[in-house]
Amino acid sequence: MKANIHPNLKLAKVICTGCGNEFETLSIKESITVNVCSNCHPFFTGTKKILDSEGRVERFERRYKLAQEQKEKKEQQKKQEQEKQQKKKELFEKAKK
Repeated sequence: MKANIHPNLKLAKVICTGCGNEFETLSIKESITVNVCSNCHPFFTGTKKILDSEGRVERFERRYKLAQEQKEKKEQQKKQEQEKQQKKKELFEKAKK
């Protein structure tokens, strides 16, 4: 085997941004930042938790709500337009007689 080809292992501090948990492990880096660790991951904890970094969930809910409102508004406009067309037909039929 070749000598001096392996990296030097150091005691690294791992910091979880999701729950704030800190622990130590061996690595070539001195510090490691992770989003999800075994302390807060749903697979290990058995709970459901939404990690919302940068407001993604709220932004999705806001967009979904806006899309639903626009859809309802279009349906109302379509219904009103159909009612107008029906009234026009009725008036035209009355005028014919």
